[in-house]
Amino acid sequence: MRAHFGPFAGSLSVILFFFSPTASTSDFGEEVEVGRPQGGYVGTMRVAPLHGEIGEPFTVTAEGLPPHEDFQLVWRTVNGHWNVTDWEYNGREFVPTAYEMGVVRSDANGRLEATFETPEDFGFDHDIVLQQGDRLFTQVAYSIDMTVDIYPQSGPIGTPINVEIKGMGYRDLERSWHVLYDNRWTGWASAVTTHGSASFTIPATGHVGDHILEVIHGQFGFAYRNQEQSPSPDRPRFAERFTVTEGDPILPPPAPAQAQTKVRLAPPTGELVPEPRFSGVGELVTVSADGFQPGNTYELNWTRVIGNRIDGDGWAASSTPVAEATVDASGKITFEFETPDDLGGLHGLWIDADGTMLRGTHFVKTTALPLDITSGPVGTQFTLHLKGGGWTETSNIVLVTYDNAYVGYACSFNSQGDLTIYMQATGEPGWHFIDVYPGIYKGENEIPNNYRMPQLTYAADHPGEDLPGFRFAFEVTAD
Repeated sequence: MRAHFGPFAGSLSVILFFFSPTASTSDFGEEVEVGRPQGGYVGTMRVAPLHGEIGEPFTVTAEGLPPHEDFQLVWRTVNGHWNVTDWEYNGREFVPTAYEMGVVRSDANGRLEATFETPEDFGFDHDIVLQQGDRLFTQVAYSIDMTVDIYPQSGPIGTPINVEIKGMGYRDLERSWHVLYDNRWTGWASAVTTHGSASFTIPATGHVGDHILEVIHGQFGFAYRNQEQSPSPDRPRFAERFTVTEGDPILPPPAPAQAQTKVRLAPPTGELVPEPRFSGVGELVTVSADGFQPGNTYELNWTRVIGNRIDGDGWAASSTPVAEATVDASGKITFEFETPDDLGGLHGLWIDADGTMLRGTHFVKTTALPLDITSGPVGTQFTLHLKGGGWTETSNIVLVTYDNAYVGYACSFNSQGDLTIYMQATGEPGWHFIDVYPGIYKGENEIPNNYRMPQLTYAADHPGEDLPGFRFAFEVTAD
């Protein structure tokens, strides 16, 4: 995004670059240290308007400054991180940072003026600082307005409704936003690592006609309905209208087609690098290594975690052989095995080569099987079946919605990654939609409380593992 200075005394014009949440910090502009007042503030600074939506212009003016001098205008913000250590969730972390908006020059009267576009960043208040080097002269506050947009705004049942949120905050009472569809709680949205921007889809459900999608803040688990009477009454609330139209339903793709094709993984460590580096249960994996004595036979071992998460120490690691192979004449050994029916996430690989330990890792992704039954009258029991569910505090559970209403969660640790969820068909005759989302099981951080709730923004902002979601459709028939 670009921001342009307005006309200065002396006809100075400068082009500035602001950041986007998908960019790395190297694309934000120059990161700088914020100066400190030395002998008190000098000059005054104003911003007009006081707030705006992303992309809208605002003008900074300052006066009472030394004439004919250059100053830095600096935007103060934060970088967000999920605090996950040793498989345990410890909340959010926001590290202060600042970026140079541009260099401006005062005129003969000690005045300057510059106009910018509101950057794509965390919402609500930010400081704009005027400084020279490590000396802060003055500062002013500017607030980014949060916005919610949906598209399309109409379509037949099953239409994926894209929800775009900009300017979500990072402070308490600004960073946990909840989504409701027709007064039914669906899940929560986050923007910790995406600089305040969030996007997700939910299916259009319900009767032909108008439906209301709401986005409301909630600190303690669910939407705070009367926040106008809360300690922070100025927080916005949003209600968007979607119209379900006549027409053929838009059904989700088959479950196998929804499998992850990319998983964010750290660079491989150790001597053993599997191909591919991640796979679903039952998929073929190959591991090769060189430098062995021809003719020797070795076992490839698979490390797994067993136990439960009822308390913080309820698990242990164990290993089991998954393949055996003989070294060829060139000293190369190649193991082939099907991904074990095991927990999702990282697993260790190791070979004991005559007392020398060779190690590597492999990632098991979560996959879904097709529904066992796809139609029937009210009361028909059908089954959701997933493989490769995780065991950590950020992957131990999946959360289920039925027609955008949260109906509960399922745990995968005791069953070693196998998730079987029994559902009952309900509702009017026609198509109904079931979504399975990742979430956070538990952790040390208590506020905001987002535990055991569908995280709608999992695709870009889930803490810990890179996890998928799945969507299914069931047709309720007349008796």
